Amino acid sequence: MQERHSDGKRYFRELAYTSEKYLLPFIEGVCPIVPGMRVLEIGCGMGGNLAPFVQRGCRVTGVDLGKDRIENAALMLQAEGNPDIELIAADIFTVNHLQHCFDLVIVHDVIEHIPDKDRFFKSVRDFLKPGGVLFMAFPAWQMPFGGHQQICRSRLLSHLPFFHLLPRFMYKGILTLFHESESTVNELLSIKECGISVGQFRCYLKKYNYEVCKERLYFINPHYEIKFHLRPRVLSPFIAGLPYIRNFFCTSAFFLIRDKG
Repeated sequence: MQERHSDGKRYFRELAYTSEKYLLPFIEGVCPIVPGMRVLEIGCGMGGNLAPFVQRGCRVTGVDLGKDRIENAALMLQAEGNPDIELIAADIFTVNHLQHCFDLVIVHDVIEHIPDKDRFFKSVRDFLKPGGVLFMAFPAWQMPFGGHQQICRSRLLSHLPFFHLLPRFMYKGILTLFHESESTVNELLSIKECGISVGQFRCYLKKYNYEVCKERLYFINPHYEIKFHLRPRVLSPFIAGLPYIRNFFCTSAFFLIRDKG
């Protein structure tokens, strides 16, 4: 496991840095971030992505399945000094009281974990106010670490690119051979079933009548700046225009979308 995944405070700070420097400017090109606006993050984890929104006076809500992550997010975000924070440990499909409440909904590195994508794309619009926008970011499944293998405890596996693309039985066999825990193996196999490509994502947008306001495909993920000291690079238009091939090079896809209504 890479060290940052076991160091909660460090992970929070790294996410907050990337959110402030890259997510906010991308979003503000379409949706200005102003005090009092309501922001929801689905799959908020420890809340690092939300920290810059809290600092700007937004009213933020975070929802995550993990109770421990929500408890840690409360500790981290309350230190930012904004009382308008609501954190909920629940399945997003069960929190109906949040519908039609938000100017901005964030789904960052989450869609690749969701099995029922049809249900998600059909219902996520219900959390937006009229005119609200949805920011979604995800790694293309076929990219070097699209399987999230960086969570492995084995130092070798956590730094080994592309092996998540092996057939399922071989992938599971390697994880077991390196004595990964049952929970880690199950999580990685689940991600293998749920991974999504850029083309598949666009198909869901078309199927459920979403409009793309802005998009950007990265060759070097913006988060790699704080993680690995690598300068972010946008994927070349030529590679970005090649179906399937682009997925091997797209380490993060940013989309800002809205309901066509």
